[in-house]
Amino acid sequence: MVGASETTRSGLIAILRGITPGEIVEVGAALVEGGFHAIEVPLNSPDPYRSIELLATSFGAVCPIGAGTVLRPEEVERACSAGADIIVSPDTDVEVIAATRALGMRSYPGVATPTEAFGAVRAGARNLKLFPSEMLGISGMRAVSAVLPADVELIPVGGVDETNLADWRAAGAGGAGIGTAVYRPGDSARDVGARARRLSKIWASTP
Repeated sequence: MVGASETTRSGLIAILRGITPGEIVEVGAALVEGGFHAIEVPLNSPDPYRSIELLATSFGAVCPIGAGTVLRPEEVERACSAGADIIVSPDTDVEVIAATRALGMRSYPGVATPTEAFGAVRAGARNLKLFPSEMLGISGMRAVSAVLPADVELIPVGGVDETNLADWRAAGAGGAGIGTAVYRPGDSARDVGARARRLSKIWASTP
């Protein structure tokens, strides 16, 4: 197994792009019961800070809650105030990483090259979002992981689903960000829960 040690593994992160506050608690419950390890609300969703607040109040004690598509330090502060534990970005911005660490949260900056990965590590990040993972592929993840410190994990995001999740985990991914393969706007909590259980079973059964 390459990459991060078991102690730093993030596991499955649900990306609920487009979710609304009115459905967030029911969908969040389905994900937690379905075995997901964290839930992310991208900031380009409707009223995202309210959704983060509701998730944190309902599930924060058992499931880390994240803000996604975070691009500026002031967004980090708002997400923290709403109850977020993790900050996820599509790029590597050292100011966002610094703001996240200063508030005691985990930073998940997006990286696509070794240069970006080491820039994020030097800024203090240890959980790196490999994005877009469908372009880099498993061989790309292995190549980047091989040169990173052992306590740094790579988390593929973009195109991860039931057909390839086991391959990513077997190759050493510390977790995976799952978007439309678990939730699409308008999906019922029942459907989300069923997908979550299938994905969690794949993750748990892959060495």
